[in-house]
Amino acid sequence: MNREQLIELAVEARSLSYSPYSHFAVGAALLCKDGSVYVGSNVENASYPLSMCAERNALYSAFMDGKSKEDFVAMAVVGDTDSPITPCGACRQVISELFPMNAPIYMANLRGDVKETTIAELLPFAFDGSDL
Repeated sequence: MNREQLIELAVEARSLSYSPYSHFAVGAALLCKDGSVYVGSNVENASYPLSMCAERNALYSAFMDGKSKEDFVAMAVVGDTDSPITPCGACRQVISELFPMNAPIYMANLRGDVKETTIAELLPFAFDGSDL
């Protein structure tokens, strides 16, 4: 699967967003070494802190299906933004622990703009188990 196909799956996942409060739908797609893909969209709640982002939904879904950090090869995140969307701080922290540090993360928008990065670049001083 190429970058564009993964991004398109994230766009499709975005259509499943439950975002009645922010009206800000986000989709994510997580590619595994075996070719399987896990998708997620943001799901909001009237009690805002109980909401869940697309990236975490995709990662948690994969873990619940028996996947691990070593299985992941790329992630795409898409939102309706002026420039490519970036993961929020909470997602960056979770991604830093559950996703390979140097695997590509494709941040995109609905206009077709894409920026490729890694979680090592997005969160260079991540909090991890050694900080406990």
